[in-house]
Amino acid sequence: MPDLDFPGHDKLVEAIDMAVASGDEHAITASLRDTLCRMIRDRDVALPACVYEPIDDHYARREIYRSPRHGYSVVAMTWGPGQGTPVHDHCGLWCVEGVWDGELEITQYELLERDGERFRFRAAGGMQAGPGSAGSLIPPHEYHTIRNTRDDSVAVSLHIYKAPMACCSMFVPQDGEWFARLDKPLSTDEAA
Repeated sequence: MPDLDFPGHDKLVEAIDMAVASGDEHAITASLRDTLCRMIRDRDVALPACVYEPIDDHYARREIYRSPRHGYSVVAMTWGPGQGTPVHDHCGLWCVEGVWDGELEITQYELLERDGERFRFRAAGGMQAGPGSAGSLIPPHEYHTIRNTRDDSVAVSLHIYKAPMACCSMFVPQDGEWFARLDKPLSTDEAA
């Protein structure tokens, strides 16, 4: 179980623990959004240096903490220039995501209909998010993309998941608004 040491580690974990104990998933994610925004601005908390190192062929997912008591997982993601995700879900897990450094484009998708393994989505809004901004995903409203649109800088985001996310569904464009679902196992990159 990963647990990296970094300045402000205990302060961050204590704040997340308090938020996770706040009630149902709507209360938890609202509290975590506030907590995450506050922790990003708090100069006492500094993520490990490794999370600022991009990986050339994919965005990096580095788990920096997993709660033995509450079961949540904290993953730092490193987005090299132009790196991003396809439309994907979180396999039923709530998540709170915050931009720690740089800028990311987040686009939400609305599921319009399903035909077997084909899904019809429509973009339902997006935003450019900078440091200190945070949002949440609560199933069934979990379909989205994330992308570093800059071609000259790295972005870092912090994601707090209800539990470790070992897989998700990716949605590959087919025809117009129709996508095919592919199950995707997820791994984490080394965090040191």
